[in-house]
Amino acid sequence: MKSNQFASMTDAELVDKLASLKAELFNLRFAHTTNSLSNPLQLKNCKRDIARVKTIIRERELSISKAPVAVEKPAKKASKKAIKG
Repeated sequence: MKSNQFASMTDAELVDKLASLKAELFNLRFAHTTNSLSNPLQLKNCKRDIARVKTIIRERELSISKAPVAVEKPAKKASKKAIKG
């Protein structure tokens, strides 16, 4: 995943993603140990994703970057026909 995709997540989503990435890393290490890992680069990519998530969490703790704000769509304006007629 790219870091901008992680940056668009909320704090709670980042914590959940970090937990799932750590579980995935454990499973990848286990598969690597038992020689059933087909692509060893998955370990490297998983570690980098963990680092990206931790970096974004830390930036938010230090107020370097802001968490995304949920933007609500503005209510539709009433049409002139509905008001007049």
